[in-house]
Amino acid sequence: MNDFNLFSTSYSKVKGHKYDLAILPWGATEPHNLHLPYLTDCICAHRVAVDALAWAMKNASIRGMVLPYIPLGSQNQGQRDKLFCIHARYETQKAVLTDVVASLSGQGISKLVIVNGHGGNSFKNMLRDLLVDYPDFLIAVVDWFAVVPQTGYFNEKDDHAGEMETSVVLYYHPELVSFDEAGDGAFNRFAIDAFNNGTAWTPRNWDRISRGDTGVGNPKSASAEKGERFVKAVVEKIGQLFIDFSTKELYYL
Repeated sequence: MNDFNLFSTSYSKVKGHKYDLAILPWGATEPHNLHLPYLTDCICAHRVAVDALAWAMKNASIRGMVLPYIPLGSQNQGQRDKLFCIHARYETQKAVLTDVVASLSGQGISKLVIVNGHGGNSFKNMLRDLLVDYPDFLIAVVDWFAVVPQTGYFNEKDDHAGEMETSVVLYYHPELVSFDEAGDGAFNRFAIDAFNNGTAWTPRNWDRISRGDTGVGNPKSASAEKGERFVKAVVEKIGQLFIDFSTKELYYL
């Protein structure tokens, strides 16, 4: 059943059908420690989106389509100067999302779920802006990595290229993981506790936080089995979101 994933679907499979929603995986192009591919955020967001839609279609009579992932993420100082890391400005991301919404709206599709795989991305203001021009177009955002708490699945909480992300890539694409090259993801915290405990926020300088391998979190305990358990829990929750977003009103009447 591949007629819900534009990476493997032709127009002959989609023409004449009505779609309840579109799903847009959105990641980044950035180093992930020394052992994971640059497109880790894109790969994970896309694979989770495909599996979640497959789950939703199996459990409910909806029809959706997973669009190709967007590899343009917002990057921090100290990360964006690393070789081949691509920083996309707010204006760039908004322009891309606007064109996607305009295209879908013109085709009669009025619901979009962004499956975000990059912690540096933020879409809230974009969605508010888009509602000015597309008031009848509904957009939801889900950070796939934050849907299920990591407690009980992993030894250490993942931040960037640590145990969770490495486990998920090991599950989906073990051939892309150079495990013997992985750094330990050792990192420094802010000297001001307010930025560590969530009282306040400021962008992190990656050169000041990561200790050389660009990772923030130790991947050494990662396994494909851990990734599979975690992904299956995430897929079920996001799949239910797809079902509800397609079939229910947004507000109680």
